[in-house]
Amino acid sequence: MATAQVNPTRMELTRLKKKRVMAVRGHKLLKDKRDELMKQFISMVEENKNLRQKVERGIKRANEKFLMAKSEMSEEALNVALLAPKQAVSIEVSSRNIMSVNVPKFSFSTRTADKNDIYSYGLAFTSFSLDDAVGTLSEVFEDMLKLAEVEKSCQLLAREIEKTRRRVNALEYVVIPQAEGGIRYILMKLDENERSAQARLMKTGATK
Repeated sequence: MATAQVNPTRMELTRLKKKRVMAVRGHKLLKDKRDELMKQFISMVEENKNLRQKVERGIKRANEKFLMAKSEMSEEALNVALLAPKQAVSIEVSSRNIMSVNVPKFSFSTRTADKNDIYSYGLAFTSFSLDDAVGTLSEVFEDMLKLAEVEKSCQLLAREIEKTRRRVNALEYVVIPQAEGGIRYILMKLDENERSAQARLMKTGATK
């Protein structure tokens, strides 16, 4: 802190002491918040990793089964079978709070409760591989939605962690040292002034 900008008065000393107390308190709270955010973030990153692996395995299986169906059916029959979807899905978006960070929460509902409505064609006219592929994609859909939720949450938490880290560093390396430097400077100046005043009094008393 540029000590030339500090007014060495007791009022300024009191102000800087209050500022230091508030900065130290804020620093502790922000460090606690950062640490908890990191804990939540690491847990979500692990969940994200597991979900992504699960989703990728499911999509890979579905693709393999679609390829099998394509080899068993004509392209025209395959296109007709998938032309008009029978089921519809609605996605609802809400949020939940993690350490003052609002992260998304996704849920979904289907137009009908009948699980067979994922098949938009008559099962008698298609290959089993196509039925299996559509069923596999349907099974992986919920995990895909959860993966999207977790990935977005990780992004938001990472952004908040970085913002909190910058604030912690600003308090730790700038605000608190500046306040402490100002306090030391004022105490030194007040002490000098007091010694100078005592010396003047002693000199005045000696000349009388």
